Amino acid sequence: MAVVSLLVSILLCSSIAFFTTNGEQIIIVNNCNESVWPGILGGAGQNTPKDGGFLLGSGQEVVIDVPDKWSGRIWGRQGCNFDSNGKGSCDTGDCGGQLHCGGSGGEPPATLVEMTLGSSSSPLHFYDVSLVDGFNLPVSMKPVGGGVGCGVASCEVDVNICCPSTLEVRRGSKVVGCKSACLAMQSAKYCCTGQYANPNTCKPTLFAHLFKAICPKAYSYAFDDSSSLNRCRASRYVITFCPPQLL
Repeated sequence: MAVVSLLVSILLCSSIAFFTTNGEQIIIVNNCNESVWPGILGGAGQNTPKDGGFLLGSGQEVVIDVPDKWSGRIWGRQGCNFDSNGKGSCDTGDCGGQLHCGGSGGEPPATLVEMTLGSSSSPLHFYDVSLVDGFNLPVSMKPVGGGVGCGVASCEVDVNICCPSTLEVRRGSKVVGCKSACLAMQSAKYCCTGQYANPNTCKPTLFAHLFKAICPKAYSYAFDDSSSLNRCRASRYVITFCPPQLL
């Protein structure tokens, strides 16, 4: 019996080691005072966990396992209503009127968490929070328990409170989103496309400077790499909607 017990222990430890060294864990936390419907979109050729979307009540969290080299984006949807078939709409971040986004991205404006993860042989992970598609909810991403050379990607302030009127998205009397300059102006200069699709010609606009002043740890325009892209070696990360602000 002792030999059998030892073999079981070895197998159990081996399985734990397999699951803790192959892939990473993403913990998504809703610290907002209302429900959030996270949306998930895997990168090209990548799977999309949780069918691309789910309900996360205030104070709830969920743990998602992602494989090595996973890349994708996560955003929060707010003010959603879905029927029993998962069809409906959201005030911001909507993905084709579906609870499960299933390969569809979020309608801007939406605050994006973007990541490209490494593997056990190449363990460097890259992640950021982006306001390039505008803002709807405060969010942050950071490693659990710290990590080698790691930083915090975040936009912790409610940008909607100080959003310029020309960029506001309203539902009734409430400002629920703040458009990016690209979305509001629809021009190559503001979208960093065409002749502006490189760091030499694409420069931060007045609105990008405003976003940067409010959220210095987030991308404010397409080529805002130097102060916004984080690199880390860790196996677990936490994404928090409405993260607590440190005073």
